[in-house]
Amino acid sequence: MKNEPIISLSNVTKRIGRTTIIDDLTFDVPKGEIFGFLGPNGAGKTTTIRMIVGLMSITKGQILIKGKSIKTEFEQAIRHVGAIVESPEMYKYLSGYQNLVHYARMVPGVTKERIDEVVSLVRMEKRIHDKVKKYSLGMRQRLGVAQALLHRPSLLILDEPTNGLDPAGIRELRDYLRHLTRTEGITVIVSSHLLSEMELMCDRVAILQQGKLVNVMPIQHFTGENDQAQTYLIEAQPPEQALRALRQIDGVQEAKLTEEGLVEVATERERIPDILEGLMQNDIRIRIYGVQVVSQSLEERFLEITGGKQIG
Repeated sequence: MKNEPIISLSNVTKRIGRTTIIDDLTFDVPKGEIFGFLGPNGAGKTTTIRMIVGLMSITKGQILIKGKSIKTEFEQAIRHVGAIVESPEMYKYLSGYQNLVHYARMVPGVTKERIDEVVSLVRMEKRIHDKVKKYSLGMRQRLGVAQALLHRPSLLILDEPTNGLDPAGIRELRDYLRHLTRTEGITVIVSSHLLSEMELMCDRVAILQQGKLVNVMPIQHFTGENDQAQTYLIEAQPPEQALRALRQIDGVQEAKLTEEGLVEVATERERIPDILEGLMQNDIRIRIYGVQVVSQSLEERFLEITGGKQIG
């Protein structure tokens, strides 16, 4: 059973002069979830993150972190947050470990044991005593995450954490964030323009457009896997006879042949067993070799929702 949200935004609005940057934004994120933040260029993603961490004031509305208001109880609220709003800044002439020790001096209660623990969490034991100037961008990102975790936050916020990372580094970050949510119970909010990675990384995604929240849904809902009406590909021989038979079966909304010789069927998930049984009981012997669901990618769904506008 879910407890109260780690972070809750209620009717959050940001105006600069007469321009509304963020318009009545409301959503909750529970414990242990990776929450993706998507939107076209200028949608207001970074502005929202800056308001969450207190770098920008809120014109109207409320942001609560573990029940504490960013507006009126900032110190109590922000102690639960670790964040990398832009690229992590480190002292390059110091080692990774020395950077963590330096930061730990500014945060009460961070022990040597905790430093060693976060080094292990981000899997940097072998390189932590090397100078930061020798680190790859991916290693600097990991060191930044380690720094953000030192004070045991409940909420980790990462703004475009995959920028500049190679595919191996992106996968490593994705796996690491999954590990964090499972072992530490940390909630993660991540903003990114790499839709394919967000699809693999996140539990839920929110789409923001022109400062307004378009929708918040689980990844499988965005990609259509839980829709009642779904498209399936059926590999059957002979395909032409299968197509004719399918068009006579109750529950088949649409059926057609693809260029690859598969039968594409639009129907509800619950109807699939009856449809297959109907095919096999047909007068003409039809052999069925496979059935697969056709999922809409997050990118396709995003472009559909935002009218084809670029992400950024």
